Amino acid sequence: MTLLSTTEETATTTGRPATGRLRVVLMLDVHDGAQDHFLDVYELLRHQVAAVPGHISDQLCQSIDDPSRWLITSEWESAPPFLAWVDSPAHRDMVKPLHGCVRDTRSLRYTVLRETQGTHTIDSLAAPLGPGEHHPGVPAAPRPGPDGVVRHALSFTVRPGAEAKAAELLSGYRSPQARVDDTTRLLRTSLFMRGNRVVRCVEVAGDLVAALRHVAQQPEVRAVEQAINPYLEEHRDLDDPMAARDFFQRAAIPAVHHHAALKSGPVQRHAYLYPVRPGCGAALAELLAGEDEHAAADPGSPLVRATVHRRDDLVVRLVDLLTDPASDPATALGVAGPRAAAVLGKLADIPTEHPVPSADGLRHLLAECTMTPVTDRRSADA
Repeated sequence: MTLLSTTEETATTTGRPATGRLRVVLMLDVHDGAQDHFLDVYELLRHQVAAVPGHISDQLCQSIDDPSRWLITSEWESAPPFLAWVDSPAHRDMVKPLHGCVRDTRSLRYTVLRETQGTHTIDSLAAPLGPGEHHPGVPAAPRPGPDGVVRHALSFTVRPGAEAKAAELLSGYRSPQARVDDTTRLLRTSLFMRGNRVVRCVEVAGDLVAALRHVAQQPEVRAVEQAINPYLEEHRDLDDPMAARDFFQRAAIPAVHHHAALKSGPVQRHAYLYPVRPGCGAALAELLAGEDEHAAADPGSPLVRATVHRRDDLVVRLVDLLTDPASDPATALGVAGPRAAAVLGKLADIPTEHPVPSADGLRHLLAECTMTPVTDRRSADA
């Protein structure tokens, strides 16, 4: 057993929360007859992984109950170097040889908090996470909002010039069955485009992962996903479970904030894609969240619901309004409060000829941010 490093970061010395070492557990299901190939690939990969900055050690284990089930555990100095590597193109290229011999994988990540060696206990300087907290730099796991609904989004780009064909394909398929199991229902799917970027927002009651897996297995959905493949900017192989899962993980835009209120009247759904300045995605998401909270609580505001989705500097906001956005662009954009539009002007890439918070600037920004609705499908349970 390895002892915790005595040089581990502390909040006192770095000004940031201590994160502790990271334990990664990768569960693999190897195809029948592919064990020898899998072992050859692992032998090739393990030395490459060992050379990645931040890597400490790893172990390869085989189930004593089912020889097709394997486990790779690895230890890292902290989460940031592992996360930077696992999300990189270099990692995707490195693990491609596994695709032909592994049926499925699941990766679990844990902070090492305490170790026991004989009579000695070694505590990490990292503090356990409390309810609702998540590791710095790691998106929180999708959780239901106050209404019990889990919200999530996926985004990808199509080749320039293929936008019309993509919209045709993505709007023309039959809706999948809403019932997933006894506890999970697919409630609503709203799909928008802006330029060549596609954003698909989903609302689920129950288990989001089970719902997404259910949708991916439906024949009508698989058919349209295969049909749109030639028009995507990034190649993907949906027949390879690992490659398909990696693609959808990269496409994920988690919901980071959601606010809603009970307001009566006909509601229209809109989506906005913000021109974020590099490195300002988190700050912009927080700004929008605070403004939406105030607007939802204001009986005179036309905002009924708002969900902010963010991955790095990709920020998409899904809103339900009681009015035409053009009549109240500040509320539509999520900057109705005092000085909010001026702060937005510092976080978003806004043309100097259309400054915010001027009325002209807000109208121009609304036009620039507005995504075109492609389809909005609701189940009877929504």
